[in-house]
Amino acid sequence: MAGSIEAIQKILQETVAPGISDIRERLARVEVEIKRLDDKIDTTNDRIGSLRNEMISEIRRVDQKIDLSLEFRERLAALEARVAAH
Repeated sequence: MAGSIEAIQKILQETVAPGISDIRERLARVEVEIKRLDDKIDTTNDRIGSLRNEMISEIRRVDQKIDLSLEFRERLAALEARVAAH
């Protein structure tokens, strides 16, 4: 009986153990790839955040220009009305 248990253990070590070792190696490679993807995602998120901030700043500048243009137009209309009244 002990001989057959040893034989089964030997068979398992020769067939299953290499497969488990291969799975461990593959898992380690997958973990490295996941880490790389996480780093790329973080970099992309940082870039998106930077672009978002730039866009917000540019929109604010355009808004200010629009506000100034509207104010200028209102003043011009008021002056035109004064000139037309005289």
